Amino acid sequence: MPLLSRHILGALLLVVATAAHAQYVWIGPNGTRQYSDRPPPPGTPASKILKSPGRPALEPSTASDTTAESPTENKAAAGPPTLAQQEAAFRERSKTRAEQEQKSREEAERSRRLAEHCAAARETQASLDSGIRVARIGPDGQKTYMSDEEKAARGEQVRRALQECR
Repeated sequence: MPLLSRHILGALLLVVATAAHAQYVWIGPNGTRQYSDRPPPPGTPASKILKSPGRPALEPSTASDTTAESPTENKAAAGPPTLAQQEAAFRERSKTRAEQEQKSREEAERSRRLAEHCAAARETQASLDSGIRVARIGPDGQKTYMSDEEKAARGEQVRRALQECR
C-alpha cells in the first residue's frame, strides 16, 4: 500500500502544481502575444485574452477575428499608458511649465522696469512742480537752467509718461 499511496500523492502534487502555475496569454496592443502569471492590464478586451486559468485556450485567429475595433476603441481599450507615453506626457508638461515660468519672469521684469520708470517720472514731476530752478548739464559740461517754457514742455512729457503708471 505505501507504493500506491506514493503514486496517488505524486499525482495529486502534479495537479496542484499545475494549478499554481496559472498562465495568462493575450494579444498586446502592438499585436504581439503576451505571457504572464498575472492578469492582463485593465481595459484589455476579452476577445484578446487567449488563455486564463479556468478558461480553455482560444485560437489566435479566432480571437483576432471576433471583433473589429475602430482605432478610437483600440486606444481606449489599450489600458494604462506605456512608459514612453508617460515620458512624452512628462516632457510636454515640463516644457509647458518652463514656458509659463519664462513668461512670468518676463512679466515680472517688465513690471519692475515700469515701476522704476514711474518712480523716476514722479520724481521728475515733483522737481518740476516744486518751483525751484532746474539745472541741466549740457554735453559741453556747462550748467544751464531750464526756462519756464522748457519746464512746461518737460512737464507735459512727464504727465504723458505717468499715464502708463496709473
